[in-house]
Amino acid sequence: MIAAGSLSRPQLRRLLRQARRALTPLQQRQAAQALYRQLAQHPLFRRARHIALYLPNDSEIDPRPLLIEAQRRGKATYLPVLKPWPSTRMTFQRVRPGDKLRPNRFRIPEPRLDPAHQRKAWTLDLILMPLVGFDEQGGRLGMGGGFYDRSLAYLAMRKNWHKPTLLGLAHECQKVDRLTLASWDVPLQATVTDTGWYPGDEDRTASLRRTSVDVRAAAVPG
Repeated sequence: MIAAGSLSRPQLRRLLRQARRALTPLQQRQAAQALYRQLAQHPLFRRARHIALYLPNDSEIDPRPLLIEAQRRGKATYLPVLKPWPSTRMTFQRVRPGDKLRPNRFRIPEPRLDPAHQRKAWTLDLILMPLVGFDEQGGRLGMGGGFYDRSLAYLAMRKNWHKPTLLGLAHECQKVDRLTLASWDVPLQATVTDTGWYPGDEDRTASLRRTSVDVRAAAVPG
């Protein structure tokens, strides 16, 4: 575990990205398989009908086995798609097996924008989110672009809501002792790594805890 201490966000991002980049291809594959085992039979994944995932970049933990499994079960799957420059917003685009993808401005593959097959965040059941760092209290450190935070900013204005469930996905080496969250940071209901679950802190995620499945009760590894 990395001690955040007096490190700035850019410094912390640099250390955490170095840590995950140090993983070998074999370790990456093993981590992806372990993540799959953590989630594939979990109630939150089984019950979700509309799931947003991501394609791995910069040594992020790979959720593609979960994407394939969700599609095999007939679930609707979505990937984040950045809106054209200079917009700093994104949308969630339906993706099906065999769809052609093209790199965005960060060289991350994404489906073509098609308004007829997009979903707003609040209509999704489950969002599996990438991250650079996390803590055991539901804190998430992203890449710094703010795309997810802007897409989920509406949550701060809602007193009661039931979806989406927000789960961060990470390698265990991305854990830090405690993140200092900015006012715009959206806390996670849990973070799932290749070794286990880290349900978010009740105080941090009080407004994000109205899910149909209690995360703490359901967060049983394996």
